[in-house]
Order: sequence, then C-alpha cells, then structure tokens
Amino acid sequence: MSKPQPALSRTALPAWQALRRHAEQLQSVSMRDLFESDPARFDRFSLTLDDMLLDYSKNRITDETLAHLQALAGQCDLPDWIERLFSGERINHTEQRAVLHTALRDPEAGPIRVDGEDVLPQVQAVLAQMRELSEAVRSRHWRGYSGQPITDVVNIGVGGSDLGPLMACEALRPYAIHDLRMHFVSNVDENHILDTLESIKPETTLFIIVSKSFTTRDTLVNAKTARNWFRRVAGDDSAMERHFIAVSDNVAAAGEFGIPESNIFRMWDWVGGRYSMWSAVGLSIAISVGMDHFESMLQGACDMDRHFRNAPLDQNMPVILGLLGIWYNNFLGTQTYAVLPYDQHLKYLPDYLRQMDMESNGKSVDRQGNPITDYETGPVLFGQLGITGQHAFYQLMHQGTKLIPADIIAPITSLHCIRDHHRTLMSNVFAQTEAFMRGKTEAEARTDMQAQGLDEAEIERLLPYRVFPGNKPTNTILFHTLDPRTLGRLIALYEHKVFVQGVIWDINSFDQWGVELGKQLADKILPELADNDPIDSHDTSTNGLINYYKGLRPDK
Repeated sequence: MSKPQPALSRTALPAWQALRRHAEQLQSVSMRDLFESDPARFDRFSLTLDDMLLDYSKNRITDETLAHLQALAGQCDLPDWIERLFSGERINHTEQRAVLHTALRDPEAGPIRVDGEDVLPQVQAVLAQMRELSEAVRSRHWRGYSGQPITDVVNIGVGGSDLGPLMACEALRPYAIHDLRMHFVSNVDENHILDTLESIKPETTLFIIVSKSFTTRDTLVNAKTARNWFRRVAGDDSAMERHFIAVSDNVAAAGEFGIPESNIFRMWDWVGGRYSMWSAVGLSIAISVGMDHFESMLQGACDMDRHFRNAPLDQNMPVILGLLGIWYNNFLGTQTYAVLPYDQHLKYLPDYLRQMDMESNGKSVDRQGNPITDYETGPVLFGQLGITGQHAFYQLMHQGTKLIPADIIAPITSLHCIRDHHRTLMSNVFAQTEAFMRGKTEAEARTDMQAQGLDEAEIERLLPYRVFPGNKPTNTILFHTLDPRTLGRLIALYEHKVFVQGVIWDINSFDQWGVELGKQLADKILPELADNDPIDSHDTSTNGLINYYKGLRPDK
C-alpha cells in the first residue's frame, strides 16, 4: 500500500514565512512600550463570552502578528476542520473514528450520524440512566446489600477515566453533598487502592469501574482487588448488584466480571478517553453534585462549542488561545507553557489539561504519515495553584533564562466569598500579570533600594539581582463564579484550543499510539516475572533491572 503524497510543509506556507520574519522584527519590542503607545490595547485584545473574559493583551503581539496568525489558520483550512469536527466526519483517521464528544452536550444539535445512525438517542438514553442512578444514590434510595445507604463512591479508572471526573468533582465541591464522599483510584501501585479501602466500608460503598474496552490492565487489577475485598465481607456475589457499576463499551466483559447489564453504562468509540467526562464516565460527577448540575456543565461546554463553531476567527476564544500558543511555540522558541489557576477548587485543572494537551498533540508524524522535522509540535505543559506556584517556580518564570507563556485563571467571587481572603487572592492575580509584563528596570530597582535607605555601594552590589526583564506573556481568564456552567465552558475552551493547534501542526490530535507501546511491552514482561529464573530476552539494562528485582523481591 503506497503512502499518501506529502502535503506542502507548514513551514512553506506564506503565512508561516511571514511569521518567521515578523518574529525577528519583534525581538526588541517590549510590551511596556506597546501598552504606552496604545491606550486601547486591553479593549482591542480581549474577548468575552457572557461573564467569561479572556484578556490576551499582555502578549508579545501586535495587530500584524494577529493578522499573520489568522492568515495561517486560513491557509491550514481551520474553518473547514471545525466543521468536520462537529459534523461527525472520521477525522481520527488512524483509528477510523469520528470525534464527537461535542454531541454529548448539545441535545438540540439535530441528527448526528455515525455509520448512518443518529447517535443522539443513545446519548439521551445514557443521560437518563445517569439521572436515575445518581438521584437514587443521592436521595439514599439506593441501598447496599445490608440495607444501608451509600456513603462512599469509588471511581476506578485511569487517564481520562480518572482525571476528568477527579478534576470536576473537586472543582464543583461546593455543590456536592458533603456526607457522600468521592474517591478516585488510578494507580496500579497497590497502595492507592489499599489506602482507599482503609477508609470505607463494603456495605456502604459503590464502585464505578470505568474502562471503555474493559481490558485495561491497571484498571482491572484495581477492580479485582476491590471485588475480592468486597467478597470477603459480603460473601454472596449477588450482593455486587448493589455495589458495582461499569462504564464500558464491552458489555460482555463487564458481565463476566460480575456486573449485571442493568448496571452497565455505555460509552462509544467516537468519544476519546481524555474527552469522555461528558459521557457516563462523568457518572461520579453526577452523583457528587447532582444531575442538574452535571447537565449545567454540559450546557456550559455547549455554549463554548457554539461560540467556537460560529464566531469569526478573530473573535473566537479557542482560536485566539490556540494561535497564540503557535506563535510562542513555533516562532519565539518556547518549549513549555504554564496553567496557573487562582481557585483552590481548580487544583487538579493543570493535571487534567496536561493530559489533554500532551496526549493530544505530543506527535511527530503528520496526517500524511510523514515525520515532522522542520517545526515543533506540542509544548510541555505544567502548572499548579497560582498562590502555591508564586512560592515555588515563579522565580524561574520571572528571572530565569526561559520564556514561559502562562494562562492565569481566576473567579471574581465564590460561593463562600470572604472579602479579605478573596481580595488578597485577586491582588496577587493582577500583580503577577503586571509583574510578568512590566518587570522592573534598573532605574526602578535603584529607586526602590534608595527608598529602603540602602547606601550607594550596597545598591550597586544588589542592583543586578533586583532587575526583572519583564516582557513575559500571560493570558488572563476571569469569570464570575466557578459554577458548573462556567466549568463546562472553561474545559471546552481548552479542548478546542488543543484542536486548533493540532490542525495548524497537521497532526491527528485524537489518537495516542505512544501510550500503547509501554502497555504492549508490559504485557510481554509480566509473564516473565512469574518465576525467579533470570531472563536475557531484552537489552542488557532491562535484563539487569528485571533480574535485580527478582533477586530481591520478598516473594522469591
């Protein structure tokens, strides 16, 4: 079978060449100067969607930069790709799958067909099933085998089957029933499941096993440990009906595990794992905060979907964020990018976005199957709560030698807003975005030290250390309150941003073959650990590591 003909390299596009030249021209331009010369810069370089504000004025950009980036989007056929995403075309071409997580959150979308079948009735049926179960658990009508209500829910999954629900349950914690505890187990290290089991009781625990294929080894090892623990107390397997739920596309395998079909919630191959929290994978979210709030989260994502699909490129939040990332990654030489939420309940958002971004766009082969050798693709994403980061890695961002663009995310208020707390929090938000942009000049540093009463000799000694170069880019995202609808908008904003960048880089953002290699090798190695015989079937390092492990493990 012949390989597809190579497409014109992205670097040969006229807009790409123009951006290269433009980046050279902007090397000596400071954002301080840009703000001083344009009093309307904030108004021109910010967007709103209802109460959500994206301020992108603190970037190393001009109108010319944006014009070139918009031209690049056009030359990469971005508008056409957006339509292909929403229409159900098989844009995940390496797995021959549609990419329709957007269909999970728009009940008014009309028929969306996959292989000729409208998938919306299936989606609505699963949503109804989720509502029935979540309301039964929350109202205490769902009882365990001993007649007691459920007090603990344990979600067992990995990757998108864990990070999405974990992040959302924490983000929406103020909306949850606080005597209904949520737990998330993803690590096959036995300490994760055992530590969780220590704090719960079999007769009041509901387990949700989340695996599309119901063959993911890490998830099934944890699920079997949970089942064995449950059996030791409950005895009769018939009790599992009140304590085990599956979210899977493999009904037969879930049934063989011991879960009745009435407790199996379907998911579909046209929903990628890292985009699956909108499906029954989000069952733990619905149980925690209620189905009404879960559907509000879906509506928020739908708001962003419609904005992304319909807004002009130059007024489109995900497009702007995506193109700014292209600008820094491909033309200003950055390798990393930071997500810095200033909301305690968004503490898992950087972890969630790291998987979404790096699993989606960590690719080095284009859509024609050709190695990408002349431009960079996905950056390294990191981050944590902003206040924590200020006392950890912000030092490197402010005065280190690396340029690290950042997104700073904050709510204007919260459900439990204490004025002194929140105003102190927001003062840090505004101060950090200003500090990254402005820095501190020698003259400003000298004036500060003079005001502190330092003598001239000490000032001269300390001056190099007190100067901040500034010109460090940030986007700021503000919204009124971190409620379910806002969370939906925020997550969908980043989903579509990642998609935009994948289109520009000409890669498939929806497969993850790099994840599979380690799984395949682990499947080969696992039988080799069954005995204590030395092995020599790998490279000398891997052989040495395995044999050292066999020599010291306690069950030798």
